[in-house]
Amino acid sequence: MSGKNGNGTNTGSGKLYSIALTEGPSRAPARAMLRAVGFTPEDLSKPIIGIANTWTEIGPCNFHLRALAEAVKQGIREAGGTPMEFNTVTISDGITMGTEGMKASLISREVIADSVELVTRGNQFDGLVAIAGCDKNMPGTVMALARLDIPGLMLYGGSIAPGHLNGKDLTVQDVFEAVGAHAAGKLDDAGLEAVEANACPGAGACGGQFTANTMAMACEFLGISPIGLSGVPAFLKEKLEASREAGRLVMDLVREGVKPSQIITPKAIENAIASVAASGGSTNAVLHFLAIANEVGIPLTVDDFDRISSKTPLLCDLKPGGKYVAVDYQAAGGSRLLAKRLIEAGLLHGECLNVTGKTLGEEATAAKETAGQDVIRAVSNAIKPTGGLVILKGNLAPEGCVIKVAGHKRLEHRGTARVFDSEHAAFHAVEAGQIKPGDVMVIRYEGPVGGPGMQEMLAVTGAVAGIPELSETVALLTDGRFSGATRGLMAGHVAPEAAVGGPIAAVREGDTIHFDIPNRKLDVEISAEELRGRLAGWKKPELKFKRGVFKKYVDTVSSAAAGAVTN
Repeated sequence: MSGKNGNGTNTGSGKLYSIALTEGPSRAPARAMLRAVGFTPEDLSKPIIGIANTWTEIGPCNFHLRALAEAVKQGIREAGGTPMEFNTVTISDGITMGTEGMKASLISREVIADSVELVTRGNQFDGLVAIAGCDKNMPGTVMALARLDIPGLMLYGGSIAPGHLNGKDLTVQDVFEAVGAHAAGKLDDAGLEAVEANACPGAGACGGQFTANTMAMACEFLGISPIGLSGVPAFLKEKLEASREAGRLVMDLVREGVKPSQIITPKAIENAIASVAASGGSTNAVLHFLAIANEVGIPLTVDDFDRISSKTPLLCDLKPGGKYVAVDYQAAGGSRLLAKRLIEAGLLHGECLNVTGKTLGEEATAAKETAGQDVIRAVSNAIKPTGGLVILKGNLAPEGCVIKVAGHKRLEHRGTARVFDSEHAAFHAVEAGQIKPGDVMVIRYEGPVGGPGMQEMLAVTGAVAGIPELSETVALLTDGRFSGATRGLMAGHVAPEAAVGGPIAAVREGDTIHFDIPNRKLDVEISAEELRGRLAGWKKPELKFKRGVFKKYVDTVSSAAAGAVTN
């Protein structure tokens, strides 16, 4: 049964780590318990592959992942391995948005990474397939893969089909914006019900280039997800075969000993960031790639995102800033086509390895562009000459903040501060008609510590976007986060955050806030002396949670500028 020879080295079967769990007379109790649930001696003689599944029946993003896990397991068995599936937690951002439950979202990324690590180390798997569907699943499972450094990959569950209403494609973004229109009296109850009933037609993750699809695509460019397979939409029958192929691929990685540390390199992370910039992807990618880089010890700062985005053209016309959804991206040619465009422009490192066993450059040569598509533009016909991410600094954000410039044209804004110490207070102000054109909404005490957990502001930004006289005139800044579905002039991740005495804590109602994107500045227009004086009188607020997972998070979490990782 052994996968090692007498010298204790791997013989090539791939059964390397699990030998300690299943081999020899002393392991008879372990084998007895594994046989009780159906594993045979033959099964236990093979490489054992963990299947980390983020399945849940709470929401569409992960609802279908049980079926995908069965297909992955079939592929593993066909390739000579033994799969063992386990589950971990997930939080639906779309469902919890605008409630206290949203505080759990970013924290779940850390819990996912920790739980996958615990089960994998506890059972000494020879390889790992992580199946993810929602925003924090993907970075959480990739962080675990990087931390464990055993052969493995992350498979995305795929995008939801677009909804349809009155000849228009819908996503959940439209529902949030419909809430704003309804509050402003521009949409009646029946209209809101129609949008709600038609926006999400089945299983799969939110359909635009929001955080889930951003991270899924970027992980293909990173190399840790199989390019061309991971992006197959959830509702297509081809998704099961793609999942089966992912199971076969992990066995190749196991037998060849290819580890995440050989894939997640500094150049691979640059490739991933370039793909986010070129696609107008979510600002959450900044947090997540800082966290992934941290797991492998790669130096990465928020300034690197600005550096890469400033030389990467915006090529993908995707929601929330554009016209198309993730299904259209895949149908147009998907990540292979975008990679081909960027490699030809000298903007990617084509030599980086993908879990398919090929380099990104080799995968790009297999790109098949659908005739007449205008989802993924040529570099010569770019939507914008620079990418969708910008990092601003200034007296309000000494450590930086992030803005997504895809989908809006304002490069400068000066407005009156409307200050709110919670997302809920800001949302109620929008609903009550208290926000005026030109205002700058400041939402603070929603950072990693202050939230805790950096709530996303989609309830607020969606409501603002649903009111025409505000959508193109109001700006917003927060030490919290934005959903990938957010559009408009919005600065998130302002650091240091208010709860640790960052300058955003000193802003007062009526102050003038200046956004200067060309010069990468975000300032409150008061003197340095006035700012210091206000901060000197600041008092740290009382913690909202005194025990449990939220307290543990607050005690260990870093600044958003460092990825909001726990140490």
